[in-house]
Amino acid sequence: MRARLAQATRTPPGRLRLAGVVLAVLTVAFGGLTAWQLETRASAADRVVSYSQPLSRDAAEIHRSLADAATTASSGFLLAGTEPRDVRARYEQDLAQAAKLISQAAARTTETSPAQDSLSRLNQQLPVYAGLVESARADNRQGIPLGGAYLRYASEQMQTVLLPAAAELNTIETRELADDYTAARSVPWGAYGLAVLTLAALGWVQVTLFRRTNRVFNVGLLGATAAVLAGTLWLAVAGVTTGSALERSDHEGATPLRALNAARVDVLSARLAENLNLVARGSTATYNGQYADATKRLAGIAGRSTPMRRRSGSLPNALALAPGAADQALATAADQYDSWQDRYQDALKAEVGDADYQGALNKTVSATDTTSTADAAFNGTDRALAQAADIEQARFEAAADGTAGDLRLAAGAAAVLGLVAAAAALRGLGRRLAEYR
Repeated sequence: MRARLAQATRTPPGRLRLAGVVLAVLTVAFGGLTAWQLETRASAADRVVSYSQPLSRDAAEIHRSLADAATTASSGFLLAGTEPRDVRARYEQDLAQAAKLISQAAARTTETSPAQDSLSRLNQQLPVYAGLVESARADNRQGIPLGGAYLRYASEQMQTVLLPAAAELNTIETRELADDYTAARSVPWGAYGLAVLTLAALGWVQVTLFRRTNRVFNVGLLGATAAVLAGTLWLAVAGVTTGSALERSDHEGATPLRALNAARVDVLSARLAENLNLVARGSTATYNGQYADATKRLAGIAGRSTPMRRRSGSLPNALALAPGAADQALATAADQYDSWQDRYQDALKAEVGDADYQGALNKTVSATDTTSTADAAFNGTDRALAQAADIEQARFEAAADGTAGDLRLAAGAAAVLGLVAAAAALRGLGRRLAEYR
């Protein structure tokens, strides 16, 4: 074989045939490798938009819905016979939303996924929690003190079983989203390297032909060079534009949403502890401690005099990471949060300082006062955070939508241009070969 190759390359026609084979292989390989690497990125971008980000969003929503259900159940318990219909409806909607999203996530998750364990625990324990809450409500309506014990136990199950499982699910889905982002934004170094090698080979062949034939241009080889250059340029432009769009979707959407979801859960945890302290009627200091821990996670220990952005915690972090479009909603959330803390202190003073439980309850939650209670300020905080979440989700979708299609278009173009380059190179060398006949 080596002898035959040496024999074939001793003559000009033989060397031209060998050059044609090499150029054809290089150009086709360039088109194929570029198309494959771009398609790999397109698949990852598609997963970001249609799979991993929605799953990450749903996992966060499961976490939030469960926390909100526990908070709303405790508010309804405190209102007892005066519980408004919308409070009960909100609790039922939270449970229904969590159950639906858990079912959807289980259907979209493979059996080998680490998320299956978390989903299984959530599926098993959610009906248990709902049953405990119903027992608490039934006893509370009849004035049986055991209702408070049922509710505290239900809340303990929520805090020690359901919410940790939801947080674990959220962590798993967030990690998968990060992996897909990494794959979607990866640089196709192999395609770039092969492009340089192919262009170098085309240039070398053209220079060699010029020296031996004294002909400046070979239309076929020039066409092949132009096709490879066009493919490389398309690769670069598609890589830069889609990479920038995905970076923006992460910076203005996915990352701020994660920070915001953490703040929303901390808000709900604080509100739950506030309510449970009243349910316990001063029998334990546990819930005051839980409230202090939750608010410390949420906004540190600095008071209203310190701007929210200069405090530490999940709410200042959400403010720092939010896109400009969400600033107003988050500023409203910060103001409502500070009002909530002031009203909480007023209620605590009534309960502890004045030994006025009913006064503390009225300052915390009321079926008729929807503006001046701690519950009203909490709801204002929660609504503003929900508005910011909608804005950030919209920013993600606006930036990420279409990136997979752009990459697939570039992949198809690269494959076609590789074939065009191979055909042009063979045609150009074929004309030189014809001169030897």
